[in-house]
Amino acid sequence: MLKVLDARERDDPVATLREFISEGGYVPGDRLPAERELIVELGISRATLRKALDVLERDGMIWRHVGKGTFISSQGGPAGAGNLLELGRHLTPVKMIRARLCIEPAIAREAAINASRDAINRINAAKERAREALTWEEYEAEDDHMHRAIAECTDNPLLLGMFDQLNQVRRAVALGNVVRGSERPPENHSSFTEHERISAAIEARDPSGAEAAMRQHIASVSARLFGED
Repeated sequence: MLKVLDARERDDPVATLREFISEGGYVPGDRLPAERELIVELGISRATLRKALDVLERDGMIWRHVGKGTFISSQGGPAGAGNLLELGRHLTPVKMIRARLCIEPAIAREAAINASRDAINRINAAKERAREALTWEEYEAEDDHMHRAIAECTDNPLLLGMFDQLNQVRRAVALGNVVRGSERPPENHSSFTEHERISAAIEARDPSGAEAAMRQHIASVSARLFGED
């Protein structure tokens, strides 16, 4: 029996999915709804959805990881996202952490100088959502949002773009090297306190304090996940 296709599915499911992402206000690092939700929302079959996702992944608009979901990429073209993901597959955790230490403390410093009240509110909201996360997957998504909100606070598109690229490589490195031993972060997870220090320094307009707090946070993450500092 032949399947009767939805009009959108007959026309251009890739364009339909692009439009859904654009109209949904998704930004780099955001996770898309699960496939079962997208099928209903877009009115297309699972097979057609997966073909559309394949196209967007090749184009560098999204990246996917089994068991975690589909995420918006920081790059708009195949060369950008593909090269970054390939770089992440060949970069050691130590070199990734050193790159973060070169860039993210400086971003935190600029955030403390330039952050608007609304931008600070976005940091605090993401920080609280991370603390309340019920799974590591939820925590990591909100941790991404917090760190990106800090980059947005710089009011500098170049620094924000650098952060997005660094963060995409960081994810690729972490996927192959981080193993979680519990379902969710423990209540005494050290990053909670470190996030508080970073956000407090930015809110206090303390550039040196924000820079130092971010440097300490990244060093702590390195020691906890990779045994490096």
